[in-house]
Amino acid sequence: MPNIKLYTAKLSPPGRSVELTAKALGLELDIVPINLIAGDHLKEEFLRMNPQHTIPLIDDNGTIVYDSHAIIVYLVTKYAKDDSLYPSDPAVRAKVNAALHFDSGVLFARARFYVEPILYHGSPDTPQEKIDNFYRAYQLLNDTLVSDFIVGSSLTLADLSCIASISSMHAIFPIDAGKYPQLAAWVERVSKQLPYYKATNQDGVEELAQLYRTILADNQAKAK
Repeated sequence: MPNIKLYTAKLSPPGRSVELTAKALGLELDIVPINLIAGDHLKEEFLRMNPQHTIPLIDDNGTIVYDSHAIIVYLVTKYAKDDSLYPSDPAVRAKVNAALHFDSGVLFARARFYVEPILYHGSPDTPQEKIDNFYRAYQLLNDTLVSDFIVGSSLTLADLSCIASISSMHAIFPIDAGKYPQLAAWVERVSKQLPYYKATNQDGVEELAQLYRTILADNQAKAK
């Protein structure tokens, strides 16, 4: 059977969460790079697969799934050898699901709505309210972390999803370990536990942060 195709970009936190999950499951992916800056996601052939023109997207032998949270649940449901990443206990699974919604509705949403105007629309602005929202999100997740991982003492999809967003935010607005000790320790713990973390996530984090700084500087120079 052919490998699953993943349409993604290294600068995409949701795309990296899918790659992290695939690695955790031992799945091989065929990566199809999508250049968001060039508008690859708006081309007709991509829109036929995903009218919402978002990445990541997978093609699993004809089954198309988009939205990273839907994708990672699909992957563990179909391919996981056990339920460690997505526990079957209803109470525990509800906590994992809550964290996935938190990533979608808070972490990634706040990162996206800060960075998107700069990367895609030429904005020279760095609104303080949006920056403050980063730190509010740090506080919320810091206070949630009462164990080694987001849901209990072992790694789940909650961690694989949230770490991609938080690490990207951290590269732009660093996490103060004095203010957010549980959060800082969790980031360190996840990055050390996953042998594939650097290649699968951190390299993309650094690519996004560098692109952000370069484009912001250019936007601000043009605005003078």
